Amino acid sequence: MLKKILFCIKNNRIEFYFLFLFILSSNSYSQCAGNDASLTICDIQNPIYKNINLFNLLGGTPTTGGVWIDNSKPLEESIFNGILDAQALRNSGIYTYTYVQDPSICTNNTATVTLKIGPYTGVPSPNVSTCDDVESFNLFLAFDGTKLAPQQNGTWTGNTTSVTLSGNRINPKLLGEGNYSYTYKIPALDSCPEQSATISVSIFRKPVGGDPSDLLICSNANLAAYSNLNLNDLLSGEDPGGSWSDESGTNQISGSSDNRVNLQTIYNTFGAGTYSFVYTVLSSNPICTNSQSKVKIIIEDPLNFTGSTLVVNSDICENEIATATYSATLTKGPQPIPNGNYDVSYTINDGATTKSIIVNGNFTNGVFVFAVNPVNLQAVGNYTFTITKIVNTASKGACTNILGSITDVLSINPLPRINNATVTINPVCKGFDAQVQISGNTNLTNGNYRITYNLSGDNTAANQQANFTVVNGVANFVVPANLLPNIGVNTVFTVTNIVNLTTGCSNSVALAKLITVKALPDASAVVLNISNICLGQNATVQLSGLGSLTNITLNYAISDANVISNQNVTLAVNSGSANFSIPFSVLSNTGSTIFTLNSILDNGNGCAAVALNKTKSFIVNAKPSNPAGSSFSFCKNDLKTIANLSPSGSQLQWFDSVSSTTILSASTLLVTGTYYVKEVSSATGCESGRTAIPVTINEIDTPVLATDGQNFCGLDKPTIQSLSDKTTFDDTLVWYDAAANGNLLSPNALLKDGMKYYGFNYSGTTNCYSNPLEVTVVLSDCEVTPDFFIPDGFSPNGDNKNDVFRIPNIQFIYPDFSLEIFNRYGNILFRGNKNKLEWDGRNSDYKVGIDGIAPNGVYFYVLHFNKGNKKPVQGSLYLNR
Repeated sequence: MLKKILFCIKNNRIEFYFLFLFILSSNSYSQCAGNDASLTICDIQNPIYKNINLFNLLGGTPTTGGVWIDNSKPLEESIFNGILDAQALRNSGIYTYTYVQDPSICTNNTATVTLKIGPYTGVPSPNVSTCDDVESFNLFLAFDGTKLAPQQNGTWTGNTTSVTLSGNRINPKLLGEGNYSYTYKIPALDSCPEQSATISVSIFRKPVGGDPSDLLICSNANLAAYSNLNLNDLLSGEDPGGSWSDESGTNQISGSSDNRVNLQTIYNTFGAGTYSFVYTVLSSNPICTNSQSKVKIIIEDPLNFTGSTLVVNSDICENEIATATYSATLTKGPQPIPNGNYDVSYTINDGATTKSIIVNGNFTNGVFVFAVNPVNLQAVGNYTFTITKIVNTASKGACTNILGSITDVLSINPLPRINNATVTINPVCKGFDAQVQISGNTNLTNGNYRITYNLSGDNTAANQQANFTVVNGVANFVVPANLLPNIGVNTVFTVTNIVNLTTGCSNSVALAKLITVKALPDASAVVLNISNICLGQNATVQLSGLGSLTNITLNYAISDANVISNQNVTLAVNSGSANFSIPFSVLSNTGSTIFTLNSILDNGNGCAAVALNKTKSFIVNAKPSNPAGSSFSFCKNDLKTIANLSPSGSQLQWFDSVSSTTILSASTLLVTGTYYVKEVSSATGCESGRTAIPVTINEIDTPVLATDGQNFCGLDKPTIQSLSDKTTFDDTLVWYDAAANGNLLSPNALLKDGMKYYGFNYSGTTNCYSNPLEVTVVLSDCEVTPDFFIPDGFSPNGDNKNDVFRIPNIQFIYPDFSLEIFNRYGNILFRGNKNKLEWDGRNSDYKVGIDGIAPNGVYFYVLHFNKGNKKPVQGSLYLNR
């Protein structure tokens, strides 16, 4: 028999259609599916449920040979052999299985076995742990793997939020280190009660290697500042106690505790590059792995483009703008530049705006070529291309590359236009170039140009060229004198073409101007005359033979002993003559001097006769040297005159002031002041300068005799000194026995009654004498008994009354007196004379033992008159303070 089974899913039920093709034999028989059956399993973990023979669960008398259908599986998976592993069912619930027999054999050809599998939450493991770097942990891993795994249709709960618990998964990374408890529940089913299991998960902390920060540094920075770099500074949030290792072989890490590197040494040894160092923190538990963080130190060298050149090709004229293409070539300087891909930034500045552009390309063997978009170059002008930045795209950008100045200027040059220009050609003198100026309405930039021009009219020439330089819109050039041989006002100057010699841009021109050619003055009859002069005088130049000229400018030079060149002087001409002076300041040397007249300019028409070379010689005579002189000092009584001064001679002249013109005679009496002398040459009449001669006339005052100073006591035996004592004088007083040619008298000479004496005031400084003082001495009998008062006490108490002991007028009566004062012990306390008249009550003259203030009491004195044979007197006085 052949059998075909058709399946159809309808209203969540599986309907089976069997199509039997029978090949009947003589021994066919009927079968039955049995009755429905039901089984509730509350202990699914029991090993007996691992292999359930569903056929054995059918009621009735089922016959074998049928087909089992698992109603919980997709249609294509539903047929199985009837042996069920109930423990393989991952959820608690109700499961049905249908046994199907051939409907042709049994009227009731199906029977269903219903299994009700109660909840089972598994067996928790005693030790479940994970690391806090795990973001998702399956809580089912917390069950004992040697036991039947828990069913999957339960619900997890715990004391954490939905952020950290989602379904059967927790987020240890968010939970952090700690112990966490979760309960897994599956609801009751039929007669099987609800089941739950609580698991405990320990989350261990993974060591933190920290968040690394790479150090990017340029080698031209101060690497010495990183000679002791702490690698820990390149980490944040790391656990302490880790160790560093060197992945790059720099030998900078010497041991597990070393965390410092020397970037200067690394660079000096290995150069630029990337150097990696790993920080490892060991895990303190077996659950979490060790933690590592890698920091990179990237040292880059700046590229040095100093000396690089930029050439932007190429300059054009404005009529080429529409078809022009441009390229730029950047060539490295002396420093090496590695081949590779680069971004090159540059600007284009047209004087008003700046455009920034970046191009990418390759440096190949130090050359970088790029195209320039002509859209940026659409007008006449100078475009400055400046490289502003060059970056190797493989670089990390640690360094700012060194550029220096890398520029080029591309010019779009205008066609020169001068048709509307102002042409100025001043009248020109015959034989001179015509000065031409072009200015005004032109577009000529500063630079060099060439024009082509023609001359017609009074003077003719064709296809002549002139080069000139334009400065600030003005051009100056000449029409050569050889093209203008004819005098007249109708020479037509016509410009036909202009070329900018720098840019090569040219343009046709239609521009014309008249040139006037003037006549030169006639200087053939000019005569010069110059007289000889003394040094320091102006030289007068006289000219004649100037004809009809009325106002001229001369150009002259002098040579030989004195040299100046290219001097101009403007002169009015009267009746064909004129004159002027050459200032003495340029005639500083004596000797023959040649005056050369170079040219005469007629100021009336501006034309000059040049290269005249008319000369005239004259002599600049030397002045006598200033006389040598010195100062003089005379005594007034000597009555000295000019004749007593030196130098002397007939060629000398004396004056009493520097500006005086009155010559002093030799007999002029001298007074104190300054005299001036000069020398006059008899040969040339030249005079020297004036020399100042200071003269001092010393005058000494005559001595003055005191009133009755001529009277003396003869008994006193007065002397010349006695006479001097009664005379007032300034310097030194000397006495003679005659007013003139007398004898000098000794100070000890005795005076004679009735004799005349002559006293002179003498200055040892000037060696001069005064006029004489004449004194007739009178000697008489002057013996008298003078009367004077000797006090008997004083009170030196500081009240300014009777504070000193003094004998009134004693110094006049007995001028040579002496006074001694003793205490009662005979000790002398004071010695007086005409120079020491007062005793103040102190022990001023006692030298042994006693000093200070004399006490109250009686004191004794001895007065010596020291005159004639007068005897000393003794007495006492009382001192009372």
